Amino acid sequence: MATVLDKELKRRITVHGNDYTVAIDPEGLRVVGKGKRTAEVELRWNDLLSGDAAMAVALNASLSTKRPAPGRPATEPGPGVPKKSAKKTKPEKP
Repeated sequence: MATVLDKELKRRITVHGNDYTVAIDPEGLRVVGKGKRTAEVELRWNDLLSGDAAMAVALNASLSTKRPAPGRPATEPGPGVPKKSAKKTKPEKP
């Protein structure tokens, strides 16, 4: 017979050299980076059982990702890239 999950259970895992804390409680599952406060992944048991788990994980991931810094305008080359100059055409000889 299985033990009832009535309080939070925490375990530490290492993925690709980064430490995380996995917390399992009666409401769901959370994965938090070691030393962080906000969950990187959060999944509720109701979502998992209803089939909405993939949508819930995708939504949480989209909300937690940081937006990239605005890039350089397309007209400016990146650093170390020479600027293109207008080609000088030679007049054709008759």
